[in-house]
Amino acid sequence: MARLVVFDLDGTLVDSARDIAAAVNAALTALEPGTAPLPLGRVMGFVGDGARVLIERVLQHRRSSLRADTVLPVYLEAYRERLLDTTRLYPGIADALAELSARPHPLAVLTNKPGDLSRTLLDGLGVAPRFARIWGAGDVPARKPDPAGLHALLSELGATAEETWLVGDSPTDVATARAAGVRAAGVCWGFDVATLRAASPDRMLEHPQEFARLYDD
Repeated sequence: MARLVVFDLDGTLVDSARDIAAAVNAALTALEPGTAPLPLGRVMGFVGDGARVLIERVLQHRRSSLRADTVLPVYLEAYRERLLDTTRLYPGIADALAELSARPHPLAVLTNKPGDLSRTLLDGLGVAPRFARIWGAGDVPARKPDPAGLHALLSELGATAEETWLVGDSPTDVATARAAGVRAAGVCWGFDVATLRAASPDRMLEHPQEFARLYDD
């Protein structure tokens, strides 16, 4: 039976797509005035491997001469200003987390988003106290799919790989789970469900209410 459930953040617990895309376009406009904004769908195709990789993919797509080191801090500042403009928990997440946190087992978040922004975001949405740990970039030695952060969570929270699920919305989360030896659950409401299914997680969850069933497997 599961003793620890670890969640990805963007596309799993929260729909942050519009705020991320707005921050990307604000950074590009600030550094390359007059350039056309990238559409939401295009930006979301670049999300999932952390802020730096997001910016690198954007610049490659635009064939921009800008350097990621120049754009990244501008993007992060723009995103910090928009962090909770439109970002919301997916329907059913708040109730599901309340149900899980009533159990005697810890919950955690492991994301490639900067850890300070992740904690601010979940605090602003009123669910940060549900989690024993909220870790992101800057808190762990390597970003997903490297399993180092997940291994550290297991050690700190006293769980074995066999007792742990990683819940996410992308192949990156499945690869992280596989590398750490934990089970992977995919969510059907994330940013790219078709690509997630192709990665063959151990379970696909149709609704947040199904989180509770992970403890019985």
